[in-house]
Amino acid sequence: MTLASTSIATINEMREFASFEPAEQRYIKRALDIGLARGDAFKLWGKSEEENTSIRRQYVVYQDMKALRQSVPRAGAISEVERFIAKCLRLAVFDLGEEGISSFSAFRFLYERLLSAEVRPYLPSLFCAAAAQPMIRPAQRKLLLQSLSEAAATAPGWSTRAPTFYPECIEDAEAV
Repeated sequence: MTLASTSIATINEMREFASFEPAEQRYIKRALDIGLARGDAFKLWGKSEEENTSIRRQYVVYQDMKALRQSVPRAGAISEVERFIAKCLRLAVFDLGEEGISSFSAFRFLYERLLSAEVRPYLPSLFCAAAAQPMIRPAQRKLLLQSLSEAAATAPGWSTRAPTFYPECIEDAEAV
């Protein structure tokens, strides 16, 4: 990939991120901080006891992130897929249940950064499985499932290009 095409890809990813709701942007940055071990999420994101509790739970749910990254099915063998989806489902249900993610696009954006570009073929089925779980509020479930476009659900192929833009907290700009 040339420098120009990398720059264009980065700008497109920044535009996509900018199109998300502010709450989605905040949740994605927090999840990336926790999932990629970029810093102390309690200091950056813990603005209340309720949020600290949520962050604590997210640390627990995300504790197997490194192992998950290494278990993304490469050959697509059914046993690999079954193991991977089962482990990812817990993560996805947590993230969707927190209601910081309200669309497939935001979910895909987050998960391809948390897990790698190789996860893309599995994201529509993972998203649907997580969004359809009974612990997701019915109104939220409807919103989530309606956000998955037919094109995303039936894509004939997926890019293996790694994401280049990983949004981070900018404390002064994020202060509320």
